[in-house]
Amino acid sequence: MDGAGWMIFLGAVFVGSYVQSVSGFAMGLIVIAVVGASGVIGLPVLTAAASLITMVNVAVALKGHTEHIDKRIFGWLAAGQLPAIGVGVWILTWLDRDAQSLLELLLGLFITLGSLSMKLKPRPLGTPSPNWACLTAGVAGGLVGGMFSASGPIMGWFNYRQPRSLAVIRATLLCSFALTTSTRTVVVGVQGGLTDEVLWLSAVAVPLVVLGTWLGR
Repeated sequence: MDGAGWMIFLGAVFVGSYVQSVSGFAMGLIVIAVVGASGVIGLPVLTAAASLITMVNVAVALKGHTEHIDKRIFGWLAAGQLPAIGVGVWILTWLDRDAQSLLELLLGLFITLGSLSMKLKPRPLGTPSPNWACLTAGVAGGLVGGMFSASGPIMGWFNYRQPRSLAVIRATLLCSFALTTSTRTVVVGVQGGLTDEVLWLSAVAVPLVVLGTWLGR
């Protein structure tokens, strides 16, 4: 990357880290939307790096707040996420290899719909969602998380619909992202996707991730 490319990437990482530490989600969407749309980094490399830096963000943001996690909701979300993440990574790999135009179209749709979802204010439900709804949201979030390393639009919308305190919503979201990013990183690593480029991008971004997260806290 040239200097402009680095500025785009690191700027998106810093802003995304700050926003996610405050709201509990949106880092992946911001990084993928800004950097992915600019085309300065290939999508498989970008999503792999986004997963690694999101893990750093979550570790810093969630420290001292784990007692707020809604264990029932998180458990059912996780049950849906885990199998769907691998499927999402496989779809991304296949599209990047055999259907670049379709991948770009799906990325554009994801960015557009995800950004629109952040403009809407979800109305809390009267009672917490049943287990099947949590499982379904987990599958949907795991699928897009596997593809784009950004499950925030789905997981954020679902969790902010729950009649829970903001502290509980935020902690549960962050814990879900910890599961998504760590699982996705393992899957990508098994496929040989944790290349030197991915590790270098992540290493350079870490100080800005920590700074943005600390400011958000």
